Amino acid sequence: MAEQTRPPIVTILGHVDHGKTTLLDFIRKSSVATKEHGGITQHIGAYQVSHSGKLITFIDTPGHAAFEKMRSRGAKVADMAVLVVAIDDGIMPQTVEAIKHIQEAKVPLIVAVNKIDLAGTDKNVQLAKIKKQLSDKQVNLEEYGGDVPVLPISAKTGEGVDKLLEMILLVAEMHETKGDPALPSAGVIIESSLDKFKGPIATILVRNGTLKKGDQITVGGVNSKVRGMFDFSGKPVDSGGPSTPVEVLGLETVPVVGAVLGELAEVKEAEVVQSLVERLKQGDTKTLKVIIKADKQGSLEAIQTSLEKFNTERKIVDYIFTGTGDIGEENIKLAASVGAIVIGFNVKVAPTAQKLAENEHVLIRTYNIIYELLEDVEEVVKTLVEVGQLEEVLGKANIIAEFPHGKSEKIAGCRMTEGIIAKGQKIRVVREGQNIGETRLKSLKKVKEEVNKVEKGNDCGMLFDPPIDFAIGDTVESFRVI
Repeated sequence: MAEQTRPPIVTILGHVDHGKTTLLDFIRKSSVATKEHGGITQHIGAYQVSHSGKLITFIDTPGHAAFEKMRSRGAKVADMAVLVVAIDDGIMPQTVEAIKHIQEAKVPLIVAVNKIDLAGTDKNVQLAKIKKQLSDKQVNLEEYGGDVPVLPISAKTGEGVDKLLEMILLVAEMHETKGDPALPSAGVIIESSLDKFKGPIATILVRNGTLKKGDQITVGGVNSKVRGMFDFSGKPVDSGGPSTPVEVLGLETVPVVGAVLGELAEVKEAEVVQSLVERLKQGDTKTLKVIIKADKQGSLEAIQTSLEKFNTERKIVDYIFTGTGDIGEENIKLAASVGAIVIGFNVKVAPTAQKLAENEHVLIRTYNIIYELLEDVEEVVKTLVEVGQLEEVLGKANIIAEFPHGKSEKIAGCRMTEGIIAKGQKIRVVREGQNIGETRLKSLKKVKEEVNKVEKGNDCGMLFDPPIDFAIGDTVESFRVI
């Protein structure tokens, strides 16, 4: 069976009290796809709604379940995100962190400005202010030539919610969310628990393929048999196709949230590493991603100014988040999701944050003297260069077609999206964020003419040597090791 359109998978993020839960509640009560009987009878962390005859899957777990634990394990979960911003508050700290998650995950974004029903609020003035704040955070709004729509809504009264659902379907159509029910099931654990009557249970969001009752599955390296399945409304089902959330019975153990069907068990580190250098030697970090918390704004600016000396030729130190105040759980969650380290200057680490960092293997380093901080960072940068881990991506292209060539080879029909790709450069093929192989260009053609390089905006044909098993939708990257 060929690929076909599947329901988009959506998660809703935003600052506390800005109306995420209220919005989800309104959508669920007014639009839930109840199928053949009543509404939701149990909570399994996700559900489907019907709008204009089309289904949308919403992840109803906290935002970090989609963009922190799951993403840190390499699992792409949501197809798009809705960022909820209250019209009276505007951009708040958790809004900024949510934006970072979305930008790191590289999924389409829709902004919903909530609480337009509030009395005494100059909606036009506040809306303009929020748009300016979003632009300052590198959110490319549609009205400024970008691709991020901003929709005013009231999650309380429902005003504008229909338009939001229509926009979700439109964005999904533009990005062609597709799946193939004939494939083996591929999915992610979004909730799990131990029930004293049912035993280990888990909610699996099927991203592609079809999961069937009776299937043998592997989650976190443990083999199990699916002995029972229920949809989001509590109805027993025999199968779940692309974008379908199902509760599964029959697991041998309780899987961790974010575990992927078919993945091997994670190898736990014997201990939390104790230095920046040791931490980064063990990874495949291309830049040093940092979250910085300082006692005051002046200290923060001084640290950032000092670290900029490492970014003269290219970005080596990447500021994922900076702010004042003690290091909290939200900082650790963000660090875990993007592979960052947390640096503190004249601040404390909350006990709950320290415990979470140990569980997630996030490195925290605190300092009272700036030059000691800089010395550590400089040592890390030198180490990365010495072990050849710093890379520069020279060009990117999307594979949009494939053509047979000879007896067994095939040509990748590509559209350039960034930079330049030239013969002789190192090439890798990336699928959903994962490197599936590296090769070199055997032939590069532009409109049937052999060329030495192709720039952004052009279509071309690529023949790889050695051949690589690419697929439509993969990304081709050319790169060099610095």
